[in-house]
Amino acid sequence: MGSGLFNVNGAELVVILLVVALVVGPDRLPEYARQLAQFVRAARDQVTKVRERVDEEVQAELGDVDWKALDPRQYDPRRIVREALLDEPGTSRNAAAGASVSAAGASVGRATVPVQPALPAGEPAPFDDEAT
Repeated sequence: MGSGLFNVNGAELVVILLVVALVVGPDRLPEYARQLAQFVRAARDQVTKVRERVDEEVQAELGDVDWKALDPRQYDPRRIVREALLDEPGTSRNAAAGASVSAAGASVGRATVPVQPALPAGEPAPFDDEAT
């Protein structure tokens, strides 16, 4: 049975403790045990404080996020495709999408994507040798 980080089993732990007791000696062993206990408590307190601070920071940043709207289980691909296929040309969704595309470009997020003109019939599409 391991003890987590160092993966030391029970027999190895007993051997390590015996070696430490022999090296440190019975006179100084209680003081070192107290110092080790203080160190472990201080480290645990620091970890708790850091965890609380991170939770506060994350909550402040993500406090107004609607997690239910971002739940991937709510997206049914069949419904999305059905709605896209059954959507009539000229309905509000398609009209709004068509109105946002202009000769200069379509706005995607904050960037503007240029709209390419249609190629004449029979002309091959441009090819970029350096594209990955």
